[in-house]
Amino acid sequence: MKKDVLISIKGIQSADGESDTVELTTLGSFYRHNNSYYICYEESEITGMNGYKTLLKVDDQKRVTMTRSGISKQQLIIEKGTRHQCSYDLGFDFLTIGILGNDIVSNLTDNGGTLNFKYSLDVNTALSSENEVYINIEECKN
Repeated sequence: MKKDVLISIKGIQSADGESDTVELTTLGSFYRHNNSYYICYEESEITGMNGYKTLLKVDDQKRVTMTRSGISKQQLIIEKGTRHQCSYDLGFDFLTIGILGNDIVSNLTDNGGTLNFKYSLDVNTALSSENEVYINIEECKN
């Protein structure tokens, strides 16, 4: 059953010795289907993805699939110990990027919980950035 939830997200991107942190707290939905958890929310100006909807599919401790839809579509697959090539739609062109999942820790239950994952992003096999994402899901109080 879909639940209305409060989603707190902290993303840290490190590249060339510098890091950038983005934090977002938003309302969204959360549910479980076929042993996977789904987190859905609208992006905002804070993330630079205003007008996009993000869906995270969490398959236990091994895979997170992030799908964004809006002006263009984007999908990233983060799987621990595996490098995936993903197509990233820039709206005017496509970019093929590599995603290497470094760590996934899911403490999600049907009532919410936490999800943390880390991945490396490369463009044309050259390291572009190291990324960490921390997500907290809480049921909305009525």
